Amino acid sequence: MKLFQNLFGKNDGITLAAPVGGRIVDIKTVNDPTFSEEILGKGVAVIPSEGKFCSPADGTVSTVFPTGHAVAITSDEGAEILIHIGLDTVKLNGKHFNIIAGEGQKVKKGDLLIDADLGSIKTDGYDIITPVIICNSGEFSEILPETEKEVAKGDNIIVLKK
Repeated sequence: MKLFQNLFGKNDGITLAAPVGGRIVDIKTVNDPTFSEEILGKGVAVIPSEGKFCSPADGTVSTVFPTGHAVAITSDEGAEILIHIGLDTVKLNGKHFNIIAGEGQKVKKGDLLIDADLGSIKTDGYDIITPVIICNSGEFSEILPETEKEVAKGDNIIVLKK
């Protein structure tokens, strides 16, 4: 199938879904230079309206941070996706995070990865903005993110083209 897509130009790219419902914003607005300066890669950020974070694509869980504040997925097409829940939330040492998925686990788009108590995270003084980063951005000719709109979990938010 990919041969025909490449020959006839019908490759629409890899589409990634919102891991959580909320408001999509430009990654450059995140109050952390690691994300806003795209040091880890290009992407978007979500201001989440709920605490259930799901896989944005079919793939494999490549890393789950022991603190539960971040998870990385490698999509079946090879996109390396980091979901980082909040800023500096590693300092919570796992408090308010419930890890559902394990490293090496095969997941489908929409499968639950992490359940976070966003209210408690905010009460403890942390920003809950959630960067969704393509860590291997250089492997794609185009990264087309959605921004400045409300999304439901599972809505398309990024298209990657090889």
